[in-house]
Amino acid sequence: MTVFTARQAARILLVDAEGRVLLFHGWDPARPEHRYWFTPGGGLDDDETAADAAARELAEETGLRLTPAELGEPVRREVAEYSFGGQWYRQEQQFFLARVAAWAVDTTGFDAIEQDTIDTHRWWTIDELARTTERFYPTDLPELLRRALESE
Repeated sequence: MTVFTARQAARILLVDAEGRVLLFHGWDPARPEHRYWFTPGGGLDDDETAADAAARELAEETGLRLTPAELGEPVRREVAEYSFGGQWYRQEQQFFLARVAAWAVDTTGFDAIEQDTIDTHRWWTIDELARTTERFYPTDLPELLRRALESE
């Protein structure tokens, strides 16, 4: 029987003027061969709202500072179950959409685990995501982006 650690998280769909979304590339330290692309974001601190966490994580991971109010309401809520570092998590996560004209990503705010398990980032179009054979999360990211951008 798998034992899950409960976790709450906020993730950000950071989209530039060309309609591309920012993704980081990393791996699970317990399974270095398990490589994947994923959105900026992370766990909520004690007494932190999802919007507060999204704004904090965005600043830490990209250098972009937005207020929770600028992020607005989540465009998606979901539960994800995954393994990382040899531990299983059941994560309730909320996704926020943020638009920028352009952004030079600054990862100097990465914590130690991010520094050890993330090697690059890039901006992806929806079509590139739909065509790639590379692993990314959430697995329905092209559809999530289309819906979020259409509902603006």
